[in-house]
Amino acid sequence: MPCAWIDSGGASAPRASARQNAGMTMLTVWADDQPETPLLRTRDHAAIAEALAPIGVVYEHVPAGHRLADTATQDEVLEAHRPLVDRLISEHGYRLVDVAQLHPVDSDEWRATAAAARTKFLNEHTHDEEEIRYFVAGSGVFYLHVDGRVHAMLCTEGDLLSVPALTTHWFDMGTSPDFTAIRFFHDDDGWVGTFTGSDISTHFPTFDELTAAADLADTSA
Repeated sequence: MPCAWIDSGGASAPRASARQNAGMTMLTVWADDQPETPLLRTRDHAAIAEALAPIGVVYEHVPAGHRLADTATQDEVLEAHRPLVDRLISEHGYRLVDVAQLHPVDSDEWRATAAAARTKFLNEHTHDEEEIRYFVAGSGVFYLHVDGRVHAMLCTEGDLLSVPALTTHWFDMGTSPDFTAIRFFHDDDGWVGTFTGSDISTHFPTFDELTAAADLADTSA
């Protein structure tokens, strides 16, 4: 099976806040013209799945099991999660499975790589096939712009998200990306996006702001 590999390279720096907050899965929903007023905010897995189902998005929490080192190879990551990978391939017929990962490194080269990677996905776009991601470690936010609402899904370790084809969305990995995710594709070309040209992503809270809100919720609990 063809595979691709995205890596930060080098030795990892101390964990950023994104990894420290592993387990803070959270869904926030706004009207697409009122980014200052959340209509829903929940961290309950069942409530998240129920809220996303009407827009065709499938959410499942599958515990990741033992943690791998940030230096784990793609083959090691896929083998560690072989039952889930094989199940999804059997159910959906994916042709390409790869591992995308970035982990903090204290170098100017890494910071430039991270900034470029973040920018690539930060503008609103669509795909001709569904987008499915399983977060092995770390976190990232998918913003799903559907039916006049924006659903910000903060995915963390163990979260499996399947977004239907042609769903308008964007993704924010934060200013200091720290994640490992398995990606599944029907097309051997892998990730191909069609950008809408909208600036809507600039009007909603970023990954860093949402993780700060999750921190605050933990402190207040």
